[in-house]
Amino acid sequence: MRFIRSLYITRLFFLLFAGVVILFVLAFVWKWLFPVALIALSCLFGFFLLDILLTFLIREPLKVRRELRAVLNLGDRNPVQLKIRNESNQPLKIEVYEGYPIEMQWRNRVNHMLLASGREKEISYDFIPRKRGDYHFQDVHLFISSILMLCKRRIIYPLGQTVQVYPSILQMKQFELKVFHQQTRAVGIKKIRRIGHNNEFEQIKNYVQGDDIRTINWKATSKRNELMVNQYQEERSQNIYSVIDKSRNMQMEFEGMNMLDYSINSALVFSNIALRKGDKAGLITFSDKIGSQLQAERSANQLRRILNQLYNQKTHFREASFELLYEAVHQTVKTRSLLMLYSNFESEFAMRRALPVLKKLNQKHVLVVVMFQNNELEDQAYQRIDSIENIYESAVSEKLIAHKVNIARELRQYGIQTLLTRPEELSVSTINKYLELKSKGVI
Repeated sequence: MRFIRSLYITRLFFLLFAGVVILFVLAFVWKWLFPVALIALSCLFGFFLLDILLTFLIREPLKVRRELRAVLNLGDRNPVQLKIRNESNQPLKIEVYEGYPIEMQWRNRVNHMLLASGREKEISYDFIPRKRGDYHFQDVHLFISSILMLCKRRIIYPLGQTVQVYPSILQMKQFELKVFHQQTRAVGIKKIRRIGHNNEFEQIKNYVQGDDIRTINWKATSKRNELMVNQYQEERSQNIYSVIDKSRNMQMEFEGMNMLDYSINSALVFSNIALRKGDKAGLITFSDKIGSQLQAERSANQLRRILNQLYNQKTHFREASFELLYEAVHQTVKTRSLLMLYSNFESEFAMRRALPVLKKLNQKHVLVVVMFQNNELEDQAYQRIDSIENIYESAVSEKLIAHKVNIARELRQYGIQTLLTRPEELSVSTINKYLELKSKGVI
């Protein structure tokens, strides 16, 4: 029964068999075709049996393995390789049905290849997960046939595996490299001049062109008979908190990812930069109730704790309670800290309802409200006008964009630091804001 379930007759066999049938029909008119038809039928079934032997003779004609990381990055291209090696002593024609995750919706994709004996080929593709959680890769189904191609053999390779999708560690490493290795200009990370001298003293060094002349140490200069300057470093061990709103306001999607997942990716990147800068990083999440509360620390395992907390964040699609957030911050954060609040206000009414709490938080801490620009609205606002309908769409889109700008302007009028950024530029914008506040000595 296993042999029968694995055997598939090809279209070529049926075409040749149809030709033999036609020969038998014609033999009723021309008698000399009858022996030709018999010979053709015998040859067809003889080659068919030979093809079965060639295809099923070797128990394991192929070696198949799938290579991918056990933990994948949210929103990034995660490479996957499927490697197939021909272990038989004959060339094989192969149809490959990869067990793509259901989320990819690649149900009808088939890869064809002709693989010589002892050779190996690779099928590569990128998997871009849009949500955190577990993704299941199915078994690999292969259909192989010999050079006769009269039958196929189906082989199922049990390569099913479950992988976890975490907030993007890849983006975290990339931004770390760009911030600390001076590769900043291409990605928009600003080199910000330090203002004032409220940073911690680090060392006395020789003056080089470009150093601030106000930092010249005249006593050291007179002793060494050459210009010496004081070098300062940014103040360290300050509390930095990523505060993530996971209410239904954060469920709008841009390019397949919702604002909550963009915020989670950005919070991981931002926390890593803060820890590398010597500050303490913490995490608070909330919606209609308080979620995770992770005290700001700079221990060796703090980044892993933040990563695990971010991975488990879920929403109940309810309204955010900023009053509960204030109580949680009041109980958890005892010293003046930087609060990077990832939220979204779609109307001025929603912002003004939360404004009293935001003002209280800003009095005790340095509050930065991060909001999202709607890319789709911008595309509609500046689309080409071809009809009256386009005019209405453009006008409404511009009005909604203006509402978002007014919300950000009103928050700034109350002294609240505000970022209005595109989702794909979120990490760059938060890092720039953090570096700016550090250079000004605000935190």
